[in-house]
Amino acid sequence: MGKIELKMPKMGESVAEATIICWQKKIGDPISVDETVVEIATDKVDSEIPSSVEGKLHEIFFSENDVVKVGETIAIIETNSNDDETNEKKSTQPIENQSNLNESIKEIEKEFNSSKEIINNKLISNKSDKFFSPLVKNIAKKENISNDELEKIQGSGKNNRVTKNDILNYLKTKDSPANEKQKNQPILNTQIEENNNLISPEKFENNEVIEMSRMRKMIADHMTMSKSVSAHVTSFNEVDMTEIVTWRNSIKEKFKERESQNITFTPIIIEAIIKAILDFPMINISVNGTKIIKHKNINIGMATALSDGNLIVPVIKNGNEKNLLGLTKSVNDLAKRAREGKLNPDDTAGGTFTFTNVGSFGSIMGTPIINQPQVAILAAGVIQKKPSVVETEHGDFIGIRHKVFLSLSYDHRVVDGALGGSFLKRVAHYLESFDNNRSI
Repeated sequence: MGKIELKMPKMGESVAEATIICWQKKIGDPISVDETVVEIATDKVDSEIPSSVEGKLHEIFFSENDVVKVGETIAIIETNSNDDETNEKKSTQPIENQSNLNESIKEIEKEFNSSKEIINNKLISNKSDKFFSPLVKNIAKKENISNDELEKIQGSGKNNRVTKNDILNYLKTKDSPANEKQKNQPILNTQIEENNNLISPEKFENNEVIEMSRMRKMIADHMTMSKSVSAHVTSFNEVDMTEIVTWRNSIKEKFKERESQNITFTPIIIEAIIKAILDFPMINISVNGTKIIKHKNINIGMATALSDGNLIVPVIKNGNEKNLLGLTKSVNDLAKRAREGKLNPDDTAGGTFTFTNVGSFGSIMGTPIINQPQVAILAAGVIQKKPSVVETEHGDFIGIRHKVFLSLSYDHRVVDGALGGSFLKRVAHYLESFDNNRSI
């Protein structure tokens, strides 16, 4: 019998560890090629680790909620072949000459091609080449979803694989009398509750008790920790966005036609933030004990609301190296992949400053909580038309202007009011002095 190590895979440049969420297999369970063995999480991104071989789960080295470093062995899979013994024998036998070397290479290539053919054959278990995890199959079986219906579901996982969230979202929107009747009722499914982080409602008298999802627990812990660690102060500034609104309205249709995507106010505000950070680099820092870490790279996190009500913060890396077009494409790409559940673990790591658009939900302003270990976060409210005093060389008059409130929450341990206020004022300056003749 052969034994193959299942290791924690590398998931990004800045990701060194992951948390075991749920073992999909128990010791002794049979495992097929590419079948999910365990679900893991890094920060707010969930992933699945499949098996590269067929066999059975022989040994597990970590429990659920354990944090495991990349490259560590998390389990042993026992196969019917003698792969480990064969490899050991091959590695201890010296290759005496070039002829033996060539023969060894041919033998390895033959074994590789044979293994690849077996894997390809194992993957074809449906009418199409789609692979469905045991969890997805169990949900489909319990909800009476046929194979034909299952294969029509659009997958958001790797290689368009259907994930548990995909099938659950499908069930919510499926147009059937049973689902219409249950649309406003909580989803109850024992198998789902045991294997993922869906809300698990329980009735208690007249109140509904809802268990937090894993992501919501992480957000709660992170926000509470930030408030307890940092001395939060918030400053406000009202900014005239009229020139920017006029410019965007004049180019958005041509831009969409040319680039096949929209240009929003987010990349424009982020551009102003980056310019201000270059002027005030001590806002682009983090705190480690009594040490201040000054970051050379400007990595802007953009808070993104998900359809389930949770929040995730993908990061635009090296934002100071991108022009407005590059920032626009990065914003749209990260937002799209965040909402589709296709972010990589590295996409949410390494942020040095965060921007959040509270105006997208109609809020006039907000007092955001700092995203640790950063020391500042800027929020933009909704852009509103307001009567304002306009100063001209011919005198003052009342005009209709597009105004927005910016709010900057900063860590008063290391950022004083002078720095925080000056930085916020500089962001406002770059927005109000926007050149509406510029091209993109």
